[in-house]
Parts: sequence; C-alpha cells; structure tokens
Amino acid sequence: MSAATTRSRTPDRLCAEAVDLARAAAEEAAAPGVVGEHAGLVSEGDRVVTHFFECKEMGYRGWRWAVTVARASRAKIVTLDEVVLLPGPDALLAPEWVPWSERLRPGDMGPGDLLPTDADDLRLEPGFSGEDEPPPNSPVSDDMAELVEAEDAEVAGGAPAKLPIAPRRGSIAAVAEELGLRRARVLSRYGLHTAADRWEEGFGAKTAMAQAAPASCVSCGFLVPIGGSLGQAFGVCANEFAPADGRVVSLTYGCGGHSEAAVMPKPPQPAPPRLDETRVDPFPLRPSPDSGSVPVGADAEAEADLGHS
Repeated sequence: MSAATTRSRTPDRLCAEAVDLARAAAEEAAAPGVVGEHAGLVSEGDRVVTHFFECKEMGYRGWRWAVTVARASRAKIVTLDEVVLLPGPDALLAPEWVPWSERLRPGDMGPGDLLPTDADDLRLEPGFSGEDEPPPNSPVSDDMAELVEAEDAEVAGGAPAKLPIAPRRGSIAAVAEELGLRRARVLSRYGLHTAADRWEEGFGAKTAMAQAAPASCVSCGFLVPIGGSLGQAFGVCANEFAPADGRVVSLTYGCGGHSEAAVMPKPPQPAPPRLDETRVDPFPLRPSPDSGSVPVGADAEAEADLGHS
C-alpha cells in the first residue's frame, strides 16, 4: 500500500473538525428543520472530507445530507466544496426505470393507442410487397417463362407496381398473395415459436382444466381449424359456454364443454346380503318320496326284512 493511498483514507484533521461549517451549509441549502444529527464522515482524498447529516424531510427516509469540505495544501482555512442530498444504505428509493416497451403487458392497449414495432423486431421478417423484381437467375421466374404455354400462365415484363394492370396468374405477386406473404413483414420462426409457447401456456395440456377434461379439443366439434403451420397444433374454440370461447387453444387442451362429453350412469350395485335369525328353516331328515333319489317301496321292503310291523 502506497503512502498516498494511506493518506487518502485517513481523514484530514482540520476538515474532519469542520462539522459546524458543514451543518451551516446543509441548513442553508435545505428547508428549515430538516437537517438532523451528524451521521459520520468519509475521506474522499487528500484534504477532502464529506460530512453526513440525517434528513428529517418527509418522504426521504434513509437519505442523508452530504457536505464536502476541503482545504488547500499548507492552508489552515477549510472551504466548502458542495452540498447534496444522497440516499443512504437503507434509503427509500424509486424502482429502477424500465423502458415503456419492456413495461408493456398484454391488455394494456386501449382504443386509439398505437404500438410501434421496431424495425429489427425478432418476431418479424421481411415479406414480399410486390415492389421488387425477382433476380434474373430466380428459378421462379425461369419456371414461369418455361410454363407460359403449358400452364397458360401470364408472365409480366416487370414488377407488378410498374404495370398498368396487375397480372392475375403466374406472377410472383400472385403466388405471394396466395401464400399470404404479400406483406411488408411476416412472422419469423422465432415469432411463431413464441406465439405457440404463449398459447400453449394459457390453453394447453398442462393446465388444470385440461387435466380434468373428459377429452381433448382435437376430437371436439366446437374446434375451428386454423390455416398455416400453427394449424397442426392449434385451433379456435367456438363453444360459448367454454372458458376458452374465441381463444386460440391447443389441440391437446380440453374442458367440460367437449361436444362428445356425456355423463355415464353408474353401474348398479347389488344389495348387501341379509341374515334373518328369527326364522327357522326346516331340513327334512329323509328325502321326499317324489324326489327321485330313493326308489318307491324301498322303505317297506327294509322294514319287512327286519320284522317290523
């Protein structure tokens, strides 16, 4: 550790003793009665000391008046440098400022509000607006030239924007319009994935409603299919009594309003057995004569052999 560093950490004696000068400067800058007790000091450098005073002003809990004093080399007079109100370690501070684009949440927009989209938004990528001509080596334009007669295509001599009448068939603009790409920007792969994740989180298979549903939306008659690649995993609910009516739902989502949901009757349960202890059931010692187990007249022959009358 150098001698200069040691001197800078050790408060100058004359500057440290100038508490009254620092208090007078703080009271002059602040409102009357808001400067509290002396709350310590810190060395800012050679012959530079900052005194701290408690702030009693309402709304500034934990803040301190910081008064910096200094003196010149070999001088005996301490002079005032600056007075400022600074937050302390436990000061009440406002939250960190966040740009509006990061504070915006779904549902915040109201009628008449405009939401500008950044030029480099990751959710979008350039589309085909119809103003640019295809390159000379474009396979699309070559195919169009070769299939003029076979497909009865209409090949334009320039961009659609430069033609008096826009071609209806065979042009790049027509193909782009048919595929839904004739826009300045379209959804990028990142935009598709973020939308799918957001919809899956709101109305997906992991929600409590889907876990308790009798079946999934893929077999529901109220599901309206959507086009594009997202149609393989999502649709629109058209059941007015369902919690997701008018929402984009995952095909694995489900609710109690499924079109094929039915309350199945419970299987009949047999009555428990009952034991009647007040009734005596007769059990004959000999079988009945007409039961067929003993021939008729067998008892009489046995009695005659034994000599019974």
